[in-house]
Amino acid sequence: MDKNKNRTTEPQIKKKSNITRMVLCALAGLIMAVNIKTFVHTGGLLPGGFSGVTLLIQEIFEKYLHFSIPYAPVYIALNAFPIVLGFMKIGRKFTSFSCITIAVVALFTDFIPSLNITQDILLIAVFGGLINGFAVSLCLLAGATSGGTDFISIYISEKYRVDAWNYILMFNACILLLAGLMFSWDRALYSIIFQYVSTQIINTSYKRYKKNTLFIVTEKPDEIAEIINSITLHGATAMKATGMYKHSEKTMLYSVVGSDEIKAVTDAIAKVDPEAFVNALRTDYIRGRYYMRPND
Repeated sequence: MDKNKNRTTEPQIKKKSNITRMVLCALAGLIMAVNIKTFVHTGGLLPGGFSGVTLLIQEIFEKYLHFSIPYAPVYIALNAFPIVLGFMKIGRKFTSFSCITIAVVALFTDFIPSLNITQDILLIAVFGGLINGFAVSLCLLAGATSGGTDFISIYISEKYRVDAWNYILMFNACILLLAGLMFSWDRALYSIIFQYVSTQIINTSYKRYKKNTLFIVTEKPDEIAEIINSITLHGATAMKATGMYKHSEKTMLYSVVGSDEIKAVTDAIAKVDPEAFVNALRTDYIRGRYYMRPND
């Protein structure tokens, strides 16, 4: 009876998870489209990434060729190669959910009417960047991305195990400087502020590629090592230690875990050994065998 129940429950859980991911991706796409038609449109900003490149291409056509082109075809065409890259190198479900965001952004950006909220260009750059960063973070929370350069950032992060968002920021800055040469330096510089704020929001909220080193002083090393392995699939190294306050024999465990796993690990450690001393340090570089859960 229990086995049959588990068999029927597991697909239901996966189905609910997939529906949640779809909703988050669609919501993120809608927020990005509204942001483009409000803050970005009012300030005349270029938000970076393929969204900004699309807007730049639209302006080039209007200014030099006196011909208006819709947002959706250009945006989807630019995303074609990153989508293929995602399917081949990142994950099929990851890329499929990302396509939902791309489709929603493409559709609603052409159909949502423009709305002026404020004329203050600095407020537009800061709050527009905040909203954009929040929308991208929703995608990442759903195990997807907003498309374009985000695919490239995820690919670099997966391959080289580094946090690549700031490298993408530099690429976007180059695109915006090109826009400054062609149109207006004020717009380009405010757009860089927009992109910087957006990138920092993503860096703060998305912790998949950030790592922490754990030092755990405990009298229950075997149980805690098993906890670390069960949650993160990482091992731990044990070292003999002496508590100098009571001169008692202890064990210090050393392990590196993802920043997105740190709370689950430390909470589990506290349940097994409430007396354990845990010190978590930010880790900027590791070399050697380190397991990272793949994108689906």
